[in-house]
Amino acid sequence: MCYGCDEVMAVSTTITHRELRNSSASILRRVQAGETFEVTNNGEPVALLSPMGGERLALLRRRGAVTPRARVDFARLKRATGIASRDALDDLRGER
Repeated sequence: MCYGCDEVMAVSTTITHRELRNSSASILRRVQAGETFEVTNNGEPVALLSPMGGERLALLRRRGAVTPRARVDFARLKRATGIASRDALDDLRGER
């Protein structure tokens, strides 16, 4: 079931937690295309991964659970000055 919905969705595919972790990008593309997945952990169903329909998404927006993504023009952002990323990472790695 989904947040605030009484409908039961048909599951087209069952996948393991490991499959979701290792192939999340392709699985999410399939979800976006309309597929629903049941996710199992140690053989037990633990989650239902399904597309966000317009009504469900609107409900979550009204609840404040999700917000529309912001459009950012990264080319217009001011470049940071100071320490180079490589140097910052070297410093962090040295503290381990």
